[in-house]
Amino acid sequence: MTKNQFIVNIKNLNQYFGHTKLRNQILFDINLAVKSGEIMIMTGPSGSGKTTLLTLIGALRSVQEGSLKFLDQELCGASHEQLVKVRRQIGYIFQAHNLLDFLTARQNVQMSLELHKNIPKYEARIQSEAMLQAVKLGNRVNYYPSDLSGGQKQRVAIARALVSHPKLILADEPTAALDSKSGRDVVNLMQQLSKEQNCAILIVTHDNRILDIADRIIHMEDGRLIKEVS
Repeated sequence: MTKNQFIVNIKNLNQYFGHTKLRNQILFDINLAVKSGEIMIMTGPSGSGKTTLLTLIGALRSVQEGSLKFLDQELCGASHEQLVKVRRQIGYIFQAHNLLDFLTARQNVQMSLELHKNIPKYEARIQSEAMLQAVKLGNRVNYYPSDLSGGQKQRVAIARALVSHPKLILADEPTAALDSKSGRDVVNLMQQLSKEQNCAILIVTHDNRILDIADRIIHMEDGRLIKEVS
């Protein structure tokens, strides 16, 4: 893969809510490309369509109109099975870390690898522990989420998102529940690991303290991409 290959390529994307005459348009004529290895931040007020666009890029809902390609595969009109395959190549990080309380840090990370049937269980365990080491939680491998701080939980979530070496990481408000130092630690870690793995990261955020890590910043309002800041 070349450094400048597009991971995501969106052209004339429109999306609607509802299927009756009362349906509302929520995304308008979106055109966007995300390159391998770049960090892009998407800003905009609540209700502007950021999370909707993120879920479409993440193959978590079906594209209704226009073109959205992930690694040259068209997602508009894709089957459920095709969307599931795409999701296996994407890592997700959310504001609520979404860890399972009854699993240890290592088991939470390993869950991500269990989607890949070709990885033996012992290998998945080794990779999960190595990834926790990379996010500086090597001494917390067997801790349960209830024994971890907010910043540590989010680092487990980052390890889970990156352990299968995805081509793209999607992060929705990853620092919103964290204090300033923990938030900075989390995004620095995402930045470092994305460069090491050459995966793209798209972050939706209201947190102005982390804008400096972006290669590009895009802004949404009322369902439209209205500007890009280099």
